[in-house]
Amino acid sequence: MADTTETLEPVEAEPVAPRPKAPPIESRFLFVDVAALRAKQLRRGAKSRLEPSEPEAPVVPVAPAAGPVPARKIKAERVAMQEVRQQLVEWQLPDFKAVFDIR
Repeated sequence: MADTTETLEPVEAEPVAPRPKAPPIESRFLFVDVAALRAKQLRRGAKSRLEPSEPEAPVVPVAPAAGPVPARKIKAERVAMQEVRQQLVEWQLPDFKAVFDIR
């Protein structure tokens, strides 16, 4: 029988290039539209573009018999709004075609 042990070499991950900042959104209506579309992406499994926050404080039990308090999950809509505020979401308006009524 042949010796089949192989040594695995660690694979170096390519450095991730920083994402360019999106233009700021000045219209609150456009902000809502962009954030809603991003929230839909997050709910469908997209990864958040926010930097990981500091590790949270340890969970402290309220009462000795109550057990630890479960951490709240941050809603996709809140994450999406924060990403749009930090200009991490690329967006663009569709080209509008002028329609003239020539009757």
